[in-house]
Amino acid sequence: MSALSKAAKRKPSVPASGVDERELGDLYRKLRELGVSLVGADGKSENLPDNIYSFLYRLLADLRAGNFVTILQGKAELTTVEASNLLGMSRQFLINLLTQGGIPFHKVGTHRRIYVRDVLAYKAKRDIGRRRILDDLARTEQEQGTYDKVPDDFNPQPKKRSGQTFFRKH
Repeated sequence: MSALSKAAKRKPSVPASGVDERELGDLYRKLRELGVSLVGADGKSENLPDNIYSFLYRLLADLRAGNFVTILQGKAELTTVEASNLLGMSRQFLINLLTQGGIPFHKVGTHRRIYVRDVLAYKAKRDIGRRRILDDLARTEQEQGTYDKVPDDFNPQPKKRSGQTFFRKH
């Protein structure tokens, strides 16, 4: 079982103990207040590049907020089952997508493997497209004035119990 499969089966957030949370908060504040550098075993100090400092800052902010954090290498490979789970689709649908060229893949023997970076790129592109379609639909409905309109054929019968009406049409 790959690391991604194991991580996916864990709970989405792990509460930190009071001591861990305090230490994490202290470290977060120190990163924020001070310029950060790495000190090697030989005692030499190196300043962190801005991109690494920014990454650590965001990582600690997410951990402090109690969010689940997963770090994957861009070259990490997923099986078709893992990729389909990550994308929320059936394995067969994913395989069809792969054979149509929707996501790049390679084979290891007879097994398809997909780089996690390609799966995440596809997911981001798909999510952006979905969001655009939903925004356009909502804007169209709002412009036409049908967004909050009840259809003409919507006419449920009121429920009556011992002479009381629980639903009235206005």
